[in-house]
Amino acid sequence: MSDYPVLRPEPRIDVDGTRLRQGGCSCGAVRFTLRGEPLKVGICHCTECRKATGAVAMAYADWPRDAFTVTGEVRTHRGRSFCPVCGSRLFHPAESEDTVEILLGALDEAPSDLRPTREGWIIRRQPWLAPVSGASQFDRDPD
Repeated sequence: MSDYPVLRPEPRIDVDGTRLRQGGCSCGAVRFTLRGEPLKVGICHCTECRKATGAVAMAYADWPRDAFTVTGEVRTHRGRSFCPVCGSRLFHPAESEDTVEILLGALDEAPSDLRPTREGWIIRRQPWLAPVSGASQFDRDPD
């Protein structure tokens, strides 16, 4: 254990008092801003999310579409948007929905204040991963 305190930057707040979060791709060609708090925060263990992210699970949060702005060119494949320059996965814009699903790893600051409240596809969760304490558990899709 270190004697040094963990330094976390102060949250960004808009002039009207709304929480702002920013993120983007690894090369900086795509940037996005989120206003306010997410509607839901979760983790998905399905095969599709694992393969699409290259990770054992995907951490995500949904924001209202009108709380999301993006600059730069993105490409979309099977509903997943990514930077065409560096390939970073960023978000899932649903054309017919009023929300956007952000991959939490695309945020500039670690999303330590965004605790998952749901875990989907736990039948595919790796046995060495513990369930998120307090999160609802779903064998498959929670919706």
